[in-house]
Amino acid sequence: MAENAIVPGTAPTTVPATAAETTPDNPWPLQLLSQKLKAHIERAPAAWVEGQVIELNRRGTSAFLTLRDVDAEISLPASVWSKILDRQESPLERGSRVVALLKAEFWLKTGRLNMSVKDIRPVGLGDLLARIERLRHALGAEGLFAESRKKRLPLLPHRIGLITGRDSDAKKDVLRNAALRWPAVEFEIREVAVQGNTAVAQIIRALKELDARPDVDVIVVARGGGALEDLLPFSNEELIRAVAGAVTPVVSAIGHEADRPILDDVADLRASTPTDAAKRIVPEVSEELARVRQAEAQLHRSVTQLVARESDRLAALRSRPVLAAPEVMVNVREEEVERLARRSTAAISAAVTRAADQLGHLQAQVRALSPQQTLDRGYAVVQLAAGGPSAGTVVRHPSEAPAETDLSIRVAGGKFGATSTGGPQSAGARQPART
Repeated sequence: MAENAIVPGTAPTTVPATAAETTPDNPWPLQLLSQKLKAHIERAPAAWVEGQVIELNRRGTSAFLTLRDVDAEISLPASVWSKILDRQESPLERGSRVVALLKAEFWLKTGRLNMSVKDIRPVGLGDLLARIERLRHALGAEGLFAESRKKRLPLLPHRIGLITGRDSDAKKDVLRNAALRWPAVEFEIREVAVQGNTAVAQIIRALKELDARPDVDVIVVARGGGALEDLLPFSNEELIRAVAGAVTPVVSAIGHEADRPILDDVADLRASTPTDAAKRIVPEVSEELARVRQAEAQLHRSVTQLVARESDRLAALRSRPVLAAPEVMVNVREEEVERLARRSTAAISAAVTRAADQLGHLQAQVRALSPQQTLDRGYAVVQLAAGGPSAGTVVRHPSEAPAETDLSIRVAGGKFGATSTGGPQSAGARQPART
């Protein structure tokens, strides 16, 4: 929707409805931009924020202070009425940790953005502890502290990543005790701030650098104890999630007993002190040498017993008759083979003889039934002689051979021709055929 604005001392003009519609020929008056900024900023609701007071100056009924983020290098100036400060049970001082209700305000005449403090409260130790416990409970509900997520430490780490304060006693304790236990161990050290508003960012950056190195076998985060306020970075949610996402095993070595930061819960191993961490991540060289000697002696005994046991078994096997005189087994089998060969030969010979006798009998039967045998006994076969349509027909009845019929007669010695005289013959009268 177009918006009409009247600039004092000028005639009424139509100005663009939005900033995107402004041009060099049709700009917004500065007053309109300021009014829109003020309206937009003042629509933003007030918000409770946490920070540390690093500057505080009273000027009559008002005061000006600067708040700094507790975990980052970010600060913000703000104004507050003195009566709000006077309501505090104990006066605020530089370094106090507070929560403040801030409302953004835009000063139209000067174009300045001001953060107005509507309420402010100091953060005590009880508040910090309660906040840590709420965060611990929430992260635990996500499963970040589950034992199944924790990684096993290597038996003998070759290179240890160490995140600790600059030239701190914690660093010296870890290096000295680790070297005493295992002289060959190597360290990749990252010196960072372990308290203050830059600690979290530096520790996370060092953790990611060491976790990205394949030669680092385990990472130790070490600090030599301190007050609750000094240990707050080790309960920071961003740091806890970074440790949970690390691929390399992480050891928490914060030297404290009364307070327990959340880093102890998410780490793969919690050490009570940096010295304890050095003792738990590297073995004692003398103990390991003793274990090696013990394993060597045990291995020697096992091998000796195995050789003796197998030698006894070999001697027992060699004393058996089959190995003492192995030719006996061959001789027995040889005699058995010869006996079986003789039985096989006899059986085959008998079968051949029986088959030969059966074949001769069948031959005799075949011969006895053959026409030649019949002829040898004096019989003859009478056939019609060649030349006629029935040549070769066997004559079975006298009517088949009338008179003057040429015949072919086969006897045992061969064939001869004859001529039939015709007519049936009585059984007692025999007339020779005419040849």
